[in-house]
Amino acid sequence: MWKTYQHGGDIYNYPNFIDFSANINFLGAPFSVLDAARNAMERIGHYPQVGWGNLRQAIAELEQIEPEQIICANGAAEIFFSLTLAKKPKKALIFAPTFQEYEQALRSVDCEIVYHYLCAADKFEMQELPPELDHSIDMVFFCNPNNPTGVLTRRSMLKRLLQRCEQVGAVLVIDECFLDFTGRAEDYTMKDLLSQSGNLFVVKAFTKTFAIPGLRLGYGLSGNYDLLQQIRSVTQPWNVSVPAQAAGIAAAREKDFLEITARAVEQERQFFLEQLSKVPSDENKLYFIEVYGYAANFIFFRSIPGLEQKFKENKILIRNCDNFPGLCEGWYRIAVRTRQENERFVQVLYQIIQEIENKTDNCEI
Repeated sequence: MWKTYQHGGDIYNYPNFIDFSANINFLGAPFSVLDAARNAMERIGHYPQVGWGNLRQAIAELEQIEPEQIICANGAAEIFFSLTLAKKPKKALIFAPTFQEYEQALRSVDCEIVYHYLCAADKFEMQELPPELDHSIDMVFFCNPNNPTGVLTRRSMLKRLLQRCEQVGAVLVIDECFLDFTGRAEDYTMKDLLSQSGNLFVVKAFTKTFAIPGLRLGYGLSGNYDLLQQIRSVTQPWNVSVPAQAAGIAAAREKDFLEITARAVEQERQFFLEQLSKVPSDENKLYFIEVYGYAANFIFFRSIPGLEQKFKENKILIRNCDNFPGLCEGWYRIAVRTRQENERFVQVLYQIIQEIENKTDNCEI
């Protein structure tokens, strides 16, 4: 029986809802990107460029690396699946909770998965290198900043993780898809180490930062050319459509947009956090908000079970995170959106609190 894929952004089953469940840039796609995609529709009678030559060159200029170190895909998720198919790891390490497509990609090649659980007591931060990372591990996935926890891991720790992977012969996959939202990407990215380590593989995407998840466009970065060739050998040659390639080329030239995005997200994130900090907590935990991570364009918090249903009743979607390994009922993730939408979220939150208080008062009577 077909199992429904659980993810944020289900606007098809919930039309006209405000969507806080998917972490998409609330500024929307730049006009240049939209125009490039529209104009490219005139060329959909032709196959996409095999090898993504023009797109790779544009990404290389954006990332300041060599075009030969880039592989393009139908979203970052395809990179994960193609990488695991190419390497066919026997045993892999995942830090949990984290992006679930890592697990899906690994299970597609019957890989044994070992979890290193990050805990709330440590604010979901990696304190030390995981003891599970030994010579039996072939691949490690790490998301920075992490999804859904919103935790940004310092570069020194990631360098230690990479060194350990080199010692045991494991490929370290660093997912930096949300790093540009932090405004501190250059201080945390690992891409400058690509030429120094054949064990490092960095994944990025235009999906979230340039608000084009419907076009699907991601890319992987590696200095290991044999590995890149292995991935290409298991990837179908026309995996990135003509409109997606055109949109990507235009997006790669929008460096100012990334800076504008980081500033806008910072401003709205701070507003959101200030508003959430004012939310009262009931001594019996009938309602409360405990914020944990917020380094990117989303906020990760703990609250009462069933909160997502109460927001749905008010035509707002939030991400219930209870299906992430390492989390349980009561953990949520919300995207940072426009001021008007963020204010609406806070307004509904107070309405929910009032409803709980009224119901409690009636029960006491």
